[in-house]
Amino acid sequence: MLNLLCSRSLLLFLVVIVWFNFLSEYCVLLSQCNFASEASSLGLQIFHSSKHCQNFYSTMVNHIEDDESLTKPLGRCSVFYYGVGHMLNDITSACWFTYLLVFLTDIGLSPSDAAVVMLSGQVADGLTTVFAGELIDRFGHFKVWHLAGSVLVAVSFSSVFGGCLPCKLIGSDSAMLQTIGYSVFAAIFNMGWAATQVSHMSMVNCITLNSTSRVVLASCRNAFTMVANLSLYAVAFVVFNVVGAGTPAAVENQYRWIAYISIFIGSCFVVVFAFGIREPRLKLEARVKGYVRISWMYWFKKILYHQVALVYVLTRLVTNVSQAFLAFYVINDLQMRLSSKALVPAIIFVCSFIVSVLLQEIKWTSKRLKGFYTAGGLLWVLCGTGILLLPRNMNAFMYILAIFIGIANALIMVTGVGMQSVLVGRDLNGCAFVYGSLSFLDKMICGVALFVLESYQKSSPELHNCSLSYHFFSLNRYALGLVPAVCALLGVIVTCSMNLQTPTLVPLEEPLLG
Repeated sequence: MLNLLCSRSLLLFLVVIVWFNFLSEYCVLLSQCNFASEASSLGLQIFHSSKHCQNFYSTMVNHIEDDESLTKPLGRCSVFYYGVGHMLNDITSACWFTYLLVFLTDIGLSPSDAAVVMLSGQVADGLTTVFAGELIDRFGHFKVWHLAGSVLVAVSFSSVFGGCLPCKLIGSDSAMLQTIGYSVFAAIFNMGWAATQVSHMSMVNCITLNSTSRVVLASCRNAFTMVANLSLYAVAFVVFNVVGAGTPAAVENQYRWIAYISIFIGSCFVVVFAFGIREPRLKLEARVKGYVRISWMYWFKKILYHQVALVYVLTRLVTNVSQAFLAFYVINDLQMRLSSKALVPAIIFVCSFIVSVLLQEIKWTSKRLKGFYTAGGLLWVLCGTGILLLPRNMNAFMYILAIFIGIANALIMVTGVGMQSVLVGRDLNGCAFVYGSLSFLDKMICGVALFVLESYQKSSPELHNCSLSYHFFSLNRYALGLVPAVCALLGVIVTCSMNLQTPTLVPLEEPLLG
């Protein structure tokens, strides 16, 4: 049995390596085809030298018209098709951060072992973002990477919540074997997730040169992130009430159904994205014109790169840490009903969705980006203070706090991603590296933070015998209240020190609320 397990693990590892190798080779082939096509058209122009002047004039006119079309604001359909492209990633990510630690501890793993599983996924995600970003910058073809990553996510995610496969093969339920088994599939899932995320995020700057439209695309993407999260909590609410959970096997069955339904919902939107969005023209034109790929040092020498990176990492720490510990806080600390595990997050994401849609109607400038981020960060500081001080006998106020948390999350996420678009500007041949490197920092730092916090989870005292009005400062309170509040405050400080430069912006051509 051990030999069978080793051989299957090796085969799975080889499949992943071959998958990435196929992607890079396929991208090279497509790039060569693009260059051959351009060379052929160039040869035809030289052959017809008698019309050289006329062709040159026509080419210049077309170039000017194309440039003007790329700076025009995007229409409603283009924004919608782009926004739904991350739904599979978003719904699986919501399940990952909200229920993974709860699921693993419910089936018998210790908090420290559960933290190891999450850390393995975060590390794999972080490393893959840099690798995928570099290949995308070299060869382009965002949709190829997006589709390949989505396939890997759909195939592997069910195994993360579908039970320990090595345990079933060997016939042992040891804690070490369970930890290894879940960690392997967590890493594979996050590799596919990273490839999809980097290709989707870096695509923004190559779809349009209009800065307002870039922020609108990020806002629409964030809105559908909220839709994905709401879909997950709706599915979870139904499953938790329909499927029983008396034993670890029954718990696995619950989360297996949640995983299957989430994959189906997300995959439907991936199909819509694949047929609705074309490969971005700007990236293709950049390669045809022979633009030199921007080196990493170009970005590292820019102060704004480090400022935007710090703001983005702090923003992701706010959202990811708060999402991971929200269920523990409302159940263990506030002693709310089990349905609050789905209801409180649902309120947060409904409010975030509404704010994200409203933000799409704004004409964005650098001052507004900084101003809205500052407002969201300070709002999170107030919410964090409320979480730290909220006693159990006033747990109903958590629903009010959830409203403001949702508003704050939308403000900092939309503007935080918008700052990345401003950083990239027209430097399209390095956009994937920017998004990939920032995602790398996000995954690694968030993974370490969650690992450290969850490792100390078992040392948090029980609260069942505490007075209802007692302000007990447990690990859950610190993780949900103090950590996000401090990160949000630091993000505000860094944002105020930025020197963002945005061009003259044009409002959205067809507002989504129109």
